[in-house]
Amino acid sequence: MFVLGIPLFAGACLALMGHREGAPEVNAAFSFLTFCAALLLAAQTMAHGPAFALGKLVFVDALNVFLVTLTAFVGWTTSLFSRPYMRVERDRGKMTQARMRLYHSMYQVFIFAMLLALLTNNLGILWVAMEAATLSTVLLVGVYRTAASLEAAWKYFILCGVGIAQALFGTILLYLAAERQLGGGADALLWTNLDEIKTLLDPTIVSLAFVFLLVGYGTKIGLVPLHNWLPDAHAEGPTPISAVLSGLLLNVALYAVLRCKVLADGALRDGLPGQLLVGFGLASVLVASFSLFRQRDVKRLFSYSSIEHMGLMTFAFGLGDPAATFAGLLHMTVHSLVKSAIFFAVGHAAQKTGTQMMDGIRGLLRISPTVGWGMMLGALAIVGMPPFGVFTSEFLILTTTMRVLPWASPVLLLALGVAFAAIFMRVQEMVLGDTTARRLEHAPALLPVFVHLALALALGLYVPPYLAQWYRQAAAMIAG
Repeated sequence: MFVLGIPLFAGACLALMGHREGAPEVNAAFSFLTFCAALLLAAQTMAHGPAFALGKLVFVDALNVFLVTLTAFVGWTTSLFSRPYMRVERDRGKMTQARMRLYHSMYQVFIFAMLLALLTNNLGILWVAMEAATLSTVLLVGVYRTAASLEAAWKYFILCGVGIAQALFGTILLYLAAERQLGGGADALLWTNLDEIKTLLDPTIVSLAFVFLLVGYGTKIGLVPLHNWLPDAHAEGPTPISAVLSGLLLNVALYAVLRCKVLADGALRDGLPGQLLVGFGLASVLVASFSLFRQRDVKRLFSYSSIEHMGLMTFAFGLGDPAATFAGLLHMTVHSLVKSAIFFAVGHAAQKTGTQMMDGIRGLLRISPTVGWGMMLGALAIVGMPPFGVFTSEFLILTTTMRVLPWASPVLLLALGVAFAAIFMRVQEMVLGDTTARRLEHAPALLPVFVHLALALALGLYVPPYLAQWYRQAAAMIAG
């Protein structure tokens, strides 16, 4: 399949020539081809329904096809943003030729791993893809080779390594439950086979497997208390990697949990998977929201915002209501678009001022109105101001919570209010006032910022019928 073949081939090519002057353009071109292939795949799936490839090892359905397209799109726009950004980092001595080659090749390997995790039908390959994504991003987080970046990469590797080991044990337990019904072999790990016989799986084994899978993949999602790696990795790695970590990796890890939840719901039929998601999600929203006030680094600020929003999505999926699940899927989409746009603006702002500390970033509207407006509009979008899509999805989640789980409504309202106050206060200080910004060596790529924000605004006003159809089909599958 071209969707998987293009980034894999691109990674090999850029491993050979990723240090050359034209490598950023080659990286962007390959990313664009991957996006085009994803669009074709989405069109075929919408027209003809679910499909298999490579002997049922690859499976496309309503739950993953638009996530594939979203991943490829954000991967492409991030590659456009990284062209001038990484050249500025090179000109300032942070990146050598060897590091540029490592960055470009591992970027494509990361995109390949994300797409493989989304498209594979085999839960074992899903685990391998998530591990490959971890290893490639560990190299990217530590690419600057500073003490802080290496510490962040090591922390990321250890914590996510422990988490992914838990997910492996959960996968083995799931295989044990499936073997009793399907026999041994690779077929026992095919998600479609497991979905057909999920009501026959041993509930004791499946409940234990789901706990390990949730803890394992939940580490990658950044759920509290498994979130400690995420702020450091976002703050110390290159900003393009912060954008794809928040915009892509967290979504794909949540997707893995949702695939497992469908199986656990069918086997247990007692609501335990949903209750676990509600608990982890609510704790994540609360802890992340109140942690926002303590942040002084702008990238750490928005990394805690990512934890908050991933917790909100996890909570929505745990409610088990089709409306909440629909809202959770919409939130996955708009959060990816808005958060990556914010990191694009943050990256250029940090380069202009020479610091990531918020007290050193001032007057963005004066020195660079486009960066300042990108930051301000992105902040308004991510805190849920209407008419952006984040407001629409949060409103749906809150109204459904009032109906399904009323006691959680004031908790969510409190957390969202705290997050709004913290982010708006910090961003207002950065975009106004006197400035210490300087001219960049290469013109910043700001078009992706406003394209992402425009799409998030459009989704807040109108959800296209084909996208709404995907949300409804996927919501029905997840909610059972």
